[in-house]
Amino acid sequence: MAMREKIAGVNKTLWELILGILLYGCICQIIGLFFVENKFSYSTGLWVGLLTAVAAAIHMWWSLDRALDLDEGTAGKKLQAQSIVRYAIIVMVMAITMISGVTNPLAAFLGIMGLKVAAYLQPFTHKLIIRFFKNEKTEN
Repeated sequence: MAMREKIAGVNKTLWELILGILLYGCICQIIGLFFVENKFSYSTGLWVGLLTAVAAAIHMWWSLDRALDLDEGTAGKKLQAQSIVRYAIIVMVMAITMISGVTNPLAAFLGIMGLKVAAYLQPFTHKLIIRFFKNEKTEN
């Protein structure tokens, strides 16, 4: 399967979730630069967290996509195991940010929370994308 077909096969809701995470990240980046002293530490922490949130969203979609092909009992166990893997990786990322001293762990946590914020904003990003593409089609 070609890369273009793989990208096209990804759920549109996942793209909207990723867009929401990135929009949230840009807003946090702009606001944070006015209030923090160590801008480099804040920015790197924030973007490490945001990338972790994007990776978690992709992993969640992948896990759910695979579980749909399984029976109910097996799917539940697989999803539970994948959820533990996802949380373990998030804990490792947070541990590395705390130990490294290069990134701000609070900013990394703020970035990871972008997944939650984007999930709540997904209906808004969906409407925004629909409106954008509707305007784009009428202009052509």
